[in-house]
Amino acid sequence: MNSSDCTVSLFSVRGVNNFSQSTVSLSHQLHPERILFPHHLEMKIFMLPTIVCFIAAIVVTPPILFSIFSSFSMRKETRFLLLGNALVSDLTYLFLYTTACIFNMTDMQIPKHVCTLLLFFLAATYGGGVLTAAGMVVDTYLAILWPLHYLLILPLSRAKKLIALLWFSSFSFSGVLFSVLYFTQKPAPCQPNLCSVPVILVMTLHGDHAIRLFHILFITGFLLCFSMILCCYLFLCYKTRESGLWKGASSRANVTFLMHHIILVFHFCPVLLLLADSLLYINNVIGLQTGMLITVTICNILIVLPKGVSPYLYGFRYRAIYKSLRLFCKFKRHSLVATDHNFI
Repeated sequence: MNSSDCTVSLFSVRGVNNFSQSTVSLSHQLHPERILFPHHLEMKIFMLPTIVCFIAAIVVTPPILFSIFSSFSMRKETRFLLLGNALVSDLTYLFLYTTACIFNMTDMQIPKHVCTLLLFFLAATYGGGVLTAAGMVVDTYLAILWPLHYLLILPLSRAKKLIALLWFSSFSFSGVLFSVLYFTQKPAPCQPNLCSVPVILVMTLHGDHAIRLFHILFITGFLLCFSMILCCYLFLCYKTRESGLWKGASSRANVTFLMHHIILVFHFCPVLLLLADSLLYINNVIGLQTGMLITVTICNILIVLPKGVSPYLYGFRYRAIYKSLRLFCKFKRHSLVATDHNFI
């Protein structure tokens, strides 16, 4: 089957009968995403939030990581190690996803094996970020409910092993995912030529029942993880409501829990919307263009938004990190002033 038949098959599956094969250009035939967004400007608009979030994260994340790993006292605390791990996974995800978007935008072909490896690391870094968020909840839970036994339950050596276990679980889960997709993949008439996560997600829904079921289970697994995190936070609120930590609207406990809930909602809503979009698309409630529009919006805006915002929330929330950032900025400013004076 040629590329023109591939293009028509995408629309015919969704019941679009008035699609004219002769109106599809060769460029659109080779790029399914261009069929759904024929105007080049629309694709640029959807890529803009991803680039903005990546720039915002890369400006703040390296100084925060430097302040964490250069301080001996902060390196000994589990919460800062988990925070650094979360920032590393988020920044890596943003870098890989932005790189893929730029390649797709410039019509540069990514080899199939490189695309597979890129998608594997995207899944691993996203899963690592989710599991690290769960680890941060567990750490907060232990620190608040068992403060006297906290260092015995989660010492520094065990915290490092926990971080290694999180990454091992993330890479293992991604490996199982890609193995299932590889061994259950069948020759399809429509193979996208660009390494685009939204297009691949939509194309997965055109597979057989096993692939679509695994797609739904994959998203449901992340939702269960987020639900567990939410339940832990609610249980912490219930346990600490009579301890005096919640007195005053601007208390540190209120601000801390509000920050964690905001980040949790930012992570939870895109996955929930992606599950709803997949179910609506499979049951023919929404069409191909609507499904693709929702998927691109989720992937290019809603998923990357918390990864670009969270470094600022964490950086301004933790006192030790905020002080280190201020000292870093003052040192940099003094260095620039000294360099200017020496030049003069």
